[in-house]
Amino acid sequence: MNTSLFGQEHADRYRETNGEEGHDWAGTTVLLLTTTGRRSSAKRITPLIYQRHGDDFLVVASNGGGAPPGWFLNLQADPTVTVQVKADHHTVRARVATPEEKPELWRIMTATGTPYDDFQAKADREIPVVVLEPATA
Repeated sequence: MNTSLFGQEHADRYRETNGEEGHDWAGTTVLLLTTTGRRSSAKRITPLIYQRHGDDFLVVASNGGGAPPGWFLNLQADPTVTVQVKADHHTVRARVATPEEKPELWRIMTATGTPYDDFQAKADREIPVVVLEPATA
């Protein structure tokens, strides 16, 4: 997989191969997040770098330090979303990490080698760590 590629083609290859191509990417791991468009109601699939924390999946709404990404705005409107990790699909509920838990979770995510600290330094907002918890029935 072309490591400079991260977008629709990445998501398509991931889905076509059940993550055999696309899960391991640029030295880290990627999941596919499916949200519902807050205005369009259309399903939106986004590849995101993630880490596990117990049963939860962690992602960062960095957008390179720019405005909040669309997927983050979508999950604020509807926090019940799905993730695909390799061939496995999970229904999860998204929430922003609390101020108490964020330092530990931020360290986990910066350990991926992604320059989240640099993104935070140039951002005019607090970049959230998003916790994707297993949805309860």
